[in-house]
Amino acid sequence: MENKVAVVVELPYCYTMKVHRLICLELKKCMDRVSQIFPSIESARPQCLTGLKVMCSLHVSMEKAKLLILHCSESSKLYLAVTGEKILLRSEKIRNTLELCLSQIQNMVPPWLEDKISRVLDDLRVATFTMESSEAEAGKVLLALVRLDIAASTSVNMSELKPLQMAALWLHITTPMAVLIERRSIKRLLEKVQGTDPNKEKILKYLLYLVRKYGRSIGGYQTEPVVLNVENSWEQAQIAVSGEHEPPEQFKCPLSTRLMYDPVIIANGQTFERVWIKKWFDEGHKTCPKTDTKLADLLVTPNDAIKDLISRWCTTHGVSVPKPCSQPTPPDHRLQKLQSSSSIASFGSSMNGLHLQISNVSIRSSNTNCGFDLSHEKIKEGIEINPSPINLDPFNLKLHTNGRGISLSFLSKLSTLPWPTQCKAVEDVKTGLEENSLGSHTMISNSYIKPLIRFLKDAYDRCDLKAQRDGAELILTFLREIGNEMPPLQEDAIYVLSSLLDSEITEEALAIMEIVSIQQCYKSTILAGVLPSILRILGNHIGEHHLLLLALKILNNFSANMDTAQHMVYLDFISKLAPFLGYRNLAGYCLKVLKNLCNIEEARVAVSESNVCVDSLIELLEIGTNKEQEFAMDIMISLCNDCAKHCQLVMKERTIRSLENISVHGNARGKVIATDLLQLLKDCTNGHHHQEDSIPTSDFKSDTSQESADSPKQKKKASKASRFLGKRIAMLSKRRH
Repeated sequence: MENKVAVVVELPYCYTMKVHRLICLELKKCMDRVSQIFPSIESARPQCLTGLKVMCSLHVSMEKAKLLILHCSESSKLYLAVTGEKILLRSEKIRNTLELCLSQIQNMVPPWLEDKISRVLDDLRVATFTMESSEAEAGKVLLALVRLDIAASTSVNMSELKPLQMAALWLHITTPMAVLIERRSIKRLLEKVQGTDPNKEKILKYLLYLVRKYGRSIGGYQTEPVVLNVENSWEQAQIAVSGEHEPPEQFKCPLSTRLMYDPVIIANGQTFERVWIKKWFDEGHKTCPKTDTKLADLLVTPNDAIKDLISRWCTTHGVSVPKPCSQPTPPDHRLQKLQSSSSIASFGSSMNGLHLQISNVSIRSSNTNCGFDLSHEKIKEGIEINPSPINLDPFNLKLHTNGRGISLSFLSKLSTLPWPTQCKAVEDVKTGLEENSLGSHTMISNSYIKPLIRFLKDAYDRCDLKAQRDGAELILTFLREIGNEMPPLQEDAIYVLSSLLDSEITEEALAIMEIVSIQQCYKSTILAGVLPSILRILGNHIGEHHLLLLALKILNNFSANMDTAQHMVYLDFISKLAPFLGYRNLAGYCLKVLKNLCNIEEARVAVSESNVCVDSLIELLEIGTNKEQEFAMDIMISLCNDCAKHCQLVMKERTIRSLENISVHGNARGKVIATDLLQLLKDCTNGHHHQEDSIPTSDFKSDTSQESADSPKQKKKASKASRFLGKRIAMLSKRRH
């Protein structure tokens, strides 16, 4: 009997990897491919000494791969970054060993297994291990710092702090909790290596010293992540405005909305330009101008990590940052509490910040024909007017030169406006599009999606439910209008939408994700980040069928991607999907998802082991629609083709009776599938599936031998049932001939 323990690979989900997630995912794929054929190899292994040695080597390599993945999920982020190159080389060595072992075994097994091994070898040869650029950069910076061998001291050393801040940003160690976890991880590693590896122990002690000394600087006050995705921050975080590239918002001072020359961190972790935050404090304020929270102190700390990133961004784009003293003074409304936007002066300041030509722009009320001239001269005068007869709706900003009416170009600068103004603008755009839905599609640009995603994230961070709902509904409108022309969303946008799946606007977030999921261009690692939220929705919204239906549609699209489907199997989606087969309005999409997942061997095993799944499939053969019957039969065929034991699970009198009925009265495709499935069950009944040369599955042989030894009465009962069903199938075949 084969050793089944060898193929049990219990590993953490890919997204729990602290660092080197891409390497771990690729290594996990290699392990999965080998695990699929491992039982067959063990059952067919030659008893010669060489064969046993190769099998031992294969088993050891699998264990090494498992331990390496566990190491990347439990170890210190800083230490993982320092040893990144070593981990990459170890992964390649494991892959090469697996390839060598399988190549040697290939000549010692039957031809049918030799072909399977050949396909696995092809997959192993194309496997490539890469590090994310942010992780590689963090590793280089930390390794250089370790090699400096700086003596310990109690004073702040910028040669230590600056690279540590950079690495912390790259590795997402930006909160007090993250720093605490990192410190504990280093301590655990130290306990393991103490007295066994002096070099490793020295590195870990130095990293622990750095975290203890500078932990407050890298995450002690942080309340929001700062430039988490550094690897794409220069290319992907740009906004197209008048053909120019703008820097990421994290590089701008919230007060001046300009690139920071001398960024500093205040007590709550927010970063500002030194000049403007000093002016804010000098005016007597003791709160953060961005979050309006009271500060513990008014001290500022240089943010060298952000300053270095800004410098690199400027070098890449050929931009220079002028000193704040040479920059125009920020609008007054940014350095004091926001006043009513009904003021022409404040409105003019906002418009000037957008760099728009407004000399020919008029504001008109949607209910009247009266208008007001907004020439620059009158804006500067700061004339106050009664806001009631005027609607400052973006849809009432009309350019007389083109006469096209609705203009949405201001959305590209949405983030530069005060938050109340942003909310009002988004609400008005949404209302305007609802009222002008027939013509709105001609004016919608793909570039409007990105600033709205940012708005949605800000609304979520501020817990502004109305803004979240307005932003989500507007994005949904845009995506529906764009249709097939929708460009792929960036990775950050997917993560924002994923976080909203667990919020109070779950329905809107699901509707957006359904449209996004139709595109097949996203990496499985990105889509996999959405799956835990979908899993929670399936478990927490049992009675809300409209939400469940949206979730199942998303899973149907996701499961078409084999890598994403693998993630779904690892997360045990099948047990969550099984109960929904009993709901008429959900069964269709649930069957589609299961059919896609059944392309994976582990999924077929999970379905066959679920009594709820098997019973529901049989019931759908009786009462389901034609399409549901087809999907149910497709799933049964994949199960029966996989293992003879699975045939016994579905071969019940109800199944045969339903298949007979479908083969006679079903639609064209249903008749064909029913006939094929009946023939498959007939072959199984006649014992064809018990032959080793037909289906070389030692699982079935070992299981049946165990059953015959432990329970002869059950075997006798099963044989009697099989003979009865075999007669039914044989009678059907005779009627056809």
